[in-house]
Amino acid sequence: MIKRVDLSKLARKQLKKMPRHIVENLAAWIDDVETRGLEEVRKIPGYHDEPLHGDRRGQRSIRLSRAYRAIYVTKRDGTLEFVSVEEVSNHAY
Repeated sequence: MIKRVDLSKLARKQLKKMPRHIVENLAAWIDDVETRGLEEVRKIPGYHDEPLHGDRRGQRSIRLSRAYRAIYVTKRDGTLEFVSVEEVSNHAY
């Protein structure tokens, strides 16, 4: 069961520029993972945890808001590492 989350150097740098509510949402998700485990947190629909495709195959993302998502990978030692926290451009729905 995965219960450890690491932030990459890039993710830490990006978080310094993010709105406060985005940082708080990510902190809440990390706390949930470290408390309940990744498998249980993936079941929570509000995070929209989903696998990515194409160039990001093997990575997963969670939604921090309608405009932001965090991208992570599961490492071989059983920990999670956030690769980046990105702003998602507005799509035409």
